[in-house]
Parts: sequence; structure tokens; C-alpha cells
Amino acid sequence: MEEAIKKADVLIEALPYIRKFHKKTIVIKYGGSILGEEKIRKGVLEDIVFLSFTGLNPVLVHGGGPNISERMRATGKKTDFVDGMRVTDEETLVVVEEELQRLNDIIVKEISELGAAVIGLNGKDRDIIQVEKKKAKVDLGLVGHITKINVEPILEELKARKIVVILPMGIGQDKITYNVNADEAASNISAALKAEKLVILTNVQGIMRDATDPDSLISTLTKEGAMALINNKVIQQGMIPKVEACIDALDKGVKKTHIIDARIPHGLLLEIFTDKGIGTEIIH
Repeated sequence: MEEAIKKADVLIEALPYIRKFHKKTIVIKYGGSILGEEKIRKGVLEDIVFLSFTGLNPVLVHGGGPNISERMRATGKKTDFVDGMRVTDEETLVVVEEELQRLNDIIVKEISELGAAVIGLNGKDRDIIQVEKKKAKVDLGLVGHITKINVEPILEELKARKIVVILPMGIGQDKITYNVNADEAASNISAALKAEKLVILTNVQGIMRDATDPDSLISTLTKEGAMALINNKVIQQGMIPKVEACIDALDKGVKKTHIIDARIPHGLLLEIFTDKGIGTEIIH
């Protein structure tokens, strides 16, 4: 009986949040670094299905970097990165799109098996992710900078009560396909949808003051505080584009952003439906 009462208490704690976020859109970015771990992935997808059945509109944007790099190695093709961006020629672009589509198909299949209505969308189709060639200190090839998100195809599917799973490819005015950074895609999609939250799932606890000290997790940061930590080199390497994506989303009207550890069982539910939450939230 005690166990049952505890479970009821958990549900009651979630009630204000379920009410608050009912019919609201939440964009979740799921990084490629943890996408390949089946147990973690299935837990995350269970959470997303739960969100859908409690009346939220989840949109999942996924990457696939490690899978793409592994495939490139297997084919003997060298991968070059500049400031964390993959230099993308035509041959690389084919591999990128094939791997992202393969991952998208897996996610869609697994969500469907959990009983939810779901659809996978390629960002280049129906002009969802519109881009121009990204300018950088060296030529990155077919890498796109997002100029506009066409939300109509996404809204159409959300209206039909489907979970939407988007792979980050973009289309240029020249009708050429471009590789797009998944953090940038998630940030722009969350802003265009006027999402309540952008949640970035990763394989670390959140933003740490000291990467070697697990007790140094920062629970809440303002945009200004986050930028200061980047400038002071407290936030480094792969965390920088994630934090910049959060700041960009906030600047464009998203209410709250979060960086959380996907390895924590049901971390997504803990962040959204409990008083304490987990990870780091970046706010206005």
C-alpha cells in the first residue's frame, strides 16, 4: 500500500505541470552520441510517448554524428572538422543523409511500437529547413546556415496528434541539399513553433563549473551568465554549440531551455514534471 501511495504522490506532483503544458509544444534535441545506445534510446522514447499521451506536442530533432563518422571510416573516407562542423562534399553528403534517414526510421519504428502516432520528416522536404551556404574561414562545402523554418508541415502533423521526428537536412534556394547542425536546427524549429521549451539531451549532467567535479552542476543560468561562462572558457568544446542554440532559441521567443543528461532514467519526465528537475536550465 505504501508503494502505491508513493506512486500516487508522484502523479499528483506532476499534475500542475501536466496542466501547465497541456497542448504546448516542446522541442527535444537528441544527440547522436547517445542515440546509438539502445537502452538509453528506448527510455528517452518512452518519455516522449508519455509526453504525447499527457497532451503535449513533442517534436524530436536528432543528430547522428558518431554514426556518420563510423560509416565514413568504414568506407575509408577521411572526415575533416572545422570549429566542430563537418566539411561536407557531395560524397559525404550522401553518407550523412543515408545515416540520418536510417536513424530516423529506427526512432519512428520504436515510437510506433510504443503505441503512439508518429511521422518522420526530412528537413529538406517540403522546404521545412531553408538554408544558405554557411560562410566560414574555410570552405565547408555543403553545410547550410538556416534562414527560415517552414512550420506548416510540422503543425499539420502535430494537429493530427502525431509525434514529429525531424532529421536535420536543409534545402537552399538553389534546390541543393545541405548538411545542417542538429543543435542549430532544433533551436530554429523551437523558435518557429513558438515552443514552450527546448530540451537538449546529451551525455553529461549539464553545465559544470568544474568538469572534474560532479557536484559543480549549475542548475540555472541566465543568457548573460551562460555567455560569460563561454567567454571565461568554463563552457568548452561540444557544449558551446548546445549553449549557443539555447541562447538563440531564447532570443527568438522560446520561454525556457534545458540541457539534461539522457543517461538518467526518465530524465525528460523528471525535468518537465517534477519540482526539482535535473540538468541545467538556461532562462531569460
